Amino acid sequence: MDHSHHQAIAEFSYWLAFMTGVLGSGHCFRMCGGLVSSFFIRLGAKGIWPYFAYHGARVGVYGIVGLIAAALGAVLVSTGQFGKLQGVLQIIAGIVVILLGLDLLGVSPIRNSLGFAPIAWLRKQFGQAVQKGPVVGALIGGAINGLMPCSMTMAMAVKATTAPSVLEGGLLMLAFGAGTLPSMLSASFLFGKLGPKLRGWLLKGAAIFVIALGISTLWQGLAYYAIMRNLLG
Repeated sequence: MDHSHHQAIAEFSYWLAFMTGVLGSGHCFRMCGGLVSSFFIRLGAKGIWPYFAYHGARVGVYGIVGLIAAALGAVLVSTGQFGKLQGVLQIIAGIVVILLGLDLLGVSPIRNSLGFAPIAWLRKQFGQAVQKGPVVGALIGGAINGLMPCSMTMAMAVKATTAPSVLEGGLLMLAFGAGTLPSMLSASFLFGKLGPKLRGWLLKGAAIFVIALGISTLWQGLAYYAIMRNLLG
């Protein structure tokens, strides 16, 4: 795969990840809107710095998750025949991402219940973060929010395992996090302004982008596996 082709695929993945975040507004409002809104009410935040701290920490955690996921993918691939395993990993990741997209639509045969940490522990730490002060509390709350169970976030993390480099895995998750900023910033103080019908349509749009990302990953994996199988025999 030449450099220009690789760059085009990477940019396409970043764009899909960003648009998933943007169109995920309905999902973000439904899953986190009330939680984030009540957090800032209890925090008593004044000025812009608590909001910058909260969402900066949240998106930063996404980036770290992307780096870890990409490093994990690299370790898995390096344990055997590099080319074939890279293709297999992309195929598996593509299927998982498609299933997570279908889960967002409510039509998946498998419901996602996985997170990056135990939900009970996360909720406890999230509730206690408001006691740490406006900025420090917001930093802690945002970081914890970034680890909460979410099919969209999980789909992006699975996709990041197939990134060509650890850095690109982090950038993929950062692109997704950047896409969520408008809705999550709004959720901080405008929760409930989006009607359920609009949130539903936005969620469907986000799910379609997740499925498209999964199909793209699956196709790349099949193509790469076929090429490497012919080369390696």
